[in-house]
Amino acid sequence: MSNAPVLQPVRRRGRPPRFDRAAALDAATGLFWRHGYEGTSIAMLTEAMGFTPPTLYAAFGCKEALYREALDRYGRRTSTKQPAASDTSVFSMVERFLRNAAREFTRGDQPRGCMISTGSLRCAADQHAAVDAAAAHRAAAFDGFIARIEEAKRIGEVPTHTDAHALARFYAAVAQGMSVQAIDGADAAALDAMVDIALAAWPGRIRE
Repeated sequence: MSNAPVLQPVRRRGRPPRFDRAAALDAATGLFWRHGYEGTSIAMLTEAMGFTPPTLYAAFGCKEALYREALDRYGRRTSTKQPAASDTSVFSMVERFLRNAAREFTRGDQPRGCMISTGSLRCAADQHAAVDAAAAHRAAAFDGFIARIEEAKRIGEVPTHTDAHALARFYAAVAQGMSVQAIDGADAAALDAMVDIALAAWPGRIRE
């Protein structure tokens, strides 16, 4: 019998040789979008991303950090589809945002609804960091909307007595409601009908 040592295969640790971070993050984003933070397990993530758990942790740190990156990626992608606040009136900006949401929330090639609008609205108490991450994205959009309405008041686009906070909350609630309705099966036409009614409530609009 030979006493020669048996060579063992070298096990690589950390990232795989051809690590595609963008593709992996896209896979994770899709899962979080479809199932929420709590509904997405590490096993689901590693299977979709083609990783082992150690590789996932080496690449992204932890599930919470991965979720934050996924939210950022989703937010950057959706922001490129919206008109710049300075390029149009605030009413036109809101209308284009909601009309676009009606299309995006119901597309057949991606999960329904909005990952940020309705993502992680409720989680277990020990998952507050994930809830806070999604809430921070909503808060940033909300603050930007308020600032745009205040500017609209200054230049006469809306009546000066308009409550900017209340108006922003109303249309944010419309967008969140559209996301929920889309998840529940509403089509783009149904969401557009919601938009028609919501826009009729805009300050200063003439109602028939």
